[in-house]
Amino acid sequence: MASVVESLPQGLVSHSQSQKSADTSVLADWEIQAEKCRKVLRESLNPDWLLPARQLPSAEQLDVSTFIETCGFLSTRELEITATSATKLVEQMASGSLTAVETVTAFLKRAHIAHQLTNFATEFMNPDALEDAAELDAYFKATGKTKGPLHGIPISTKEHIEHKGRIAHSAYVALVDNVAEEDALIVQCCKEAGAVFHVRTNEPQSVMHIDCSNPIYGTTVNPHNRTLTCGGSSGGEGASLGLRCAALGIGTDLGGSVRVPAAFCGAYGLRTTALRNPYKGVCLPGAGQESIRCVISPLANTAEDLGLFQKAVLDQEPWEVETSLVPQPWKQASPLKPGSFTIGVMWEDGLVRPHPPVLRALRYAVEKLKSAGITVVDFEPYNHQEGMDIVSRLYFPECAVTQKDLLEKGGEPVAPLSDFIFNFAPPRPLTIQENWAFNVRRDAFRDQYHKIMKNQGVDFILCPAYVGPAAKLGDGHYIPYTAIWNLLDQPAITFPTGLKVEPTDTPYSDFKPRSAEEDREYNKYSPEEYAEAPLALQIVGKHFRDEDTVAAVELVSKIVQG
Repeated sequence: MASVVESLPQGLVSHSQSQKSADTSVLADWEIQAEKCRKVLRESLNPDWLLPARQLPSAEQLDVSTFIETCGFLSTRELEITATSATKLVEQMASGSLTAVETVTAFLKRAHIAHQLTNFATEFMNPDALEDAAELDAYFKATGKTKGPLHGIPISTKEHIEHKGRIAHSAYVALVDNVAEEDALIVQCCKEAGAVFHVRTNEPQSVMHIDCSNPIYGTTVNPHNRTLTCGGSSGGEGASLGLRCAALGIGTDLGGSVRVPAAFCGAYGLRTTALRNPYKGVCLPGAGQESIRCVISPLANTAEDLGLFQKAVLDQEPWEVETSLVPQPWKQASPLKPGSFTIGVMWEDGLVRPHPPVLRALRYAVEKLKSAGITVVDFEPYNHQEGMDIVSRLYFPECAVTQKDLLEKGGEPVAPLSDFIFNFAPPRPLTIQENWAFNVRRDAFRDQYHKIMKNQGVDFILCPAYVGPAAKLGDGHYIPYTAIWNLLDQPAITFPTGLKVEPTDTPYSDFKPRSAEEDREYNKYSPEEYAEAPLALQIVGKHFRDEDTVAAVELVSKIVQG
């Protein structure tokens, strides 16, 4: 069985990648616990679907985004299957020209190679996935019909989304004995719609980093440049969709955790309005904190597939089980036409200027949209400093005690990025009255932002997805370009522009930092270090206008990429 670590830049991945069982007599207590999960991963791999180490790219080859297409392991038909959108795969299976077993097998084989390249998986579910696919084929043969709108579609899921009988630990060693008693509700909904779950994916320690590394499995890297992170916290999902290891993916988003990985890896990532998608069955410490709600949302390789997923899930009426959800079915929006809506362009957030390639992508997109007849106006961000002051208090109102206690109990090393994110917490736990007061400020901020958009006639905001094209490994710090929309509870989607970092994206000659934070972020950039990184942007809609936001991205992305 080939070793993943041999194909990666030295020092990027640790712990889980040895294919041999660890000698527990020389491990620290926390590593003995972590080894339980590493063993699950090792034993879930199919050795017939792994490349020998000699056939893997060298450590010096940083861009492995097209390696699977050229390595010769997948057949031409398997490559065609994995390059096809979820929407079209369902159509092909409905016509009988493609089987679920064929589809799932192709994605499983691709995912095994991708794991060797990026270390994105925490567990493969090969036997169950193939058995489920065979049952779907038998159903189709007997009835001539597909089971549902996601019939035979392979879906990857972030590790802390629960699957019955499997460990869900949320990257905390203290939770590695937590075995799910039932599938998460969103998993149940997808299965009812005919989906097949085939692989679970990595996440960072604390599940709050724009990065993807933890002491249990090690580091997941970006397939476009393996010195860059795939993003986080749904980082494994970003790598999964970026390398087309799944037709759809499911992650969670509290500050950009679906959108950032999608942006970094060249996929589409949706952050829905809260209380639309079922959240029951997500293992995430801090349950009951509702001032800023975490949402569960899809990643895809087309905007159309985001809508496919949303309709399939909400057609199951999950609010009949999870009664806190808003009983709002997915009402497919009519295709948008140029001239029927206005996009406001937010060139920066007023706090940290984006890196040169990001602004180039934004200028490029604006030019393309205007040429296509889209109404585009400038949009000034409203007091994002106030927004971030609020959100930084509401992420950890109890001073991150929950997370810190779990790390202390588990005994694993605390990553610098965990310390960084915990510093967002207030110096002491908020009192109930103080939490209420921040909720009042939050709601007032939401109302004012909506009023400004409405007064300016702006239907959607086009803005950066991140301050840069990606972040270096262990160096992702700046979350406001995505987190602000979590505070505002507005639907947002990151999408690829089709552009990437070029050598001509040189640093600004006129840069004068407005703060230490802006200086820190600016000094991280050079075109050489971000070579080959894809450039993404973000479209933001209005509260509960998720369908319109997906429709906007369907049109905008086609124009920008065209």
